[in-house]
Amino acid sequence: MLQRESSFAKEALRYGLIVLVLGFIVFPIAWMIITSFKPADAIMVSPPRFLFTPTLENYVHAIYDKNFLFYIKNTLFISVASTIIVVVTGSLAAYSFARYNVGDGHLLFFILSTKMFPAIAVILPYFLIFREVGKTGIGSFLGIGLDRPGALIISYTVFNLPFAIWLLVSFFQDIPRELEHSARLDGLSRLKVLAKVVCPLAAPGIAVTGVFTLIFSWNEFLFAYILTRKAASTVTVGVESFFTLQGILWGPVAAAATISVLPMLVFVLAMQRYMVRGLTFGAVRG
Repeated sequence: MLQRESSFAKEALRYGLIVLVLGFIVFPIAWMIITSFKPADAIMVSPPRFLFTPTLENYVHAIYDKNFLFYIKNTLFISVASTIIVVVTGSLAAYSFARYNVGDGHLLFFILSTKMFPAIAVILPYFLIFREVGKTGIGSFLGIGLDRPGALIISYTVFNLPFAIWLLVSFFQDIPRELEHSARLDGLSRLKVLAKVVCPLAAPGIAVTGVFTLIFSWNEFLFAYILTRKAASTVTVGVESFFTLQGILWGPVAAAATISVLPMLVFVLAMQRYMVRGLTFGAVRG
């Protein structure tokens, strides 16, 4: 009897802690969404007002007056393009490290160490490089330069690629070499083995890498703020534009933040199954 009560108390404590942690995580998001539907006179009041008439004026101001969907379109294009480049390039590089031990581990460590480099330390060289490249005909043709999508795509690719390579190497190492040898005996080339055998088996890991890369690119602020002006600005810069000299537009800020969070939330929920498989890939070995 005492043992059963002790077990019940432990379960109650565990679930209580889970609810407490979830509440701590979800509360800011819930407060942001609630604020986005509040009228202006119900936002900055004390005590907080929980009973109010919902309004869409904050969303109207964000979407139509501030043209926030323009920032969403820019961010979607830049993030997806960068993620595709990172996943494809990172998969090829990670496979070579996993199978051929290129650089005997030293090159892989050097690539990973670049991820530890603070972004603020290279933002000025990036600014100067893209400013000069944008003045050339090739830079204009490729859309590379200040306030152009190419500058952010290259920047995000450079900073996300080391993480992608480091993450994918472990996934490729967990795939048995015997499967590749069998495919080679069947007449497949090394690239076909990678495309038809290795990549499908490593799909959960590739999906996890793509999700994290897309999230990092979507939420990045420093490069977007320094390297863009208006034409290529992203959602993080768009949200910052609601902080004016006259004050902070709390309602529109909450609406814009809700709009910017929604695509990533839907994407992560859709990829949740692959993320769970990818994060546990190779965890159990026979």
